[in-house]
Amino acid sequence: MAKGYWMAHVTITDSENYPKYMKKAAAAITSMGGVYIVRGGDNQVVEGGLKDRHVLIEFPTYQQAVDCYHSADYQEAAKLRQAYGESDLVIVEGIKDL
Repeated sequence: MAKGYWMAHVTITDSENYPKYMKKAAAAITSMGGVYIVRGGDNQVVEGGLKDRHVLIEFPTYQQAVDCYHSADYQEAAKLRQAYGESDLVIVEGIKDL
């Protein structure tokens, strides 16, 4: 079964309050089996244009990644993310035979 991933690109617009989102999101994500692979850090955009911050979260399955996003706990956190930043978020299925 393939793993699932959240790939997010974020520009934080309210750095004072954004940690509220990070705390609430981390609790929802880890409770659904998610593990942060990338959460901010140094980066170089070498092609195209992206937002400032990049996040990659791995889930045991694609379905768990989808379920986490739609969970009540994460949707509460998402409201904070939307209030304190601008983001693009995609849920993708990993390669099945790895």
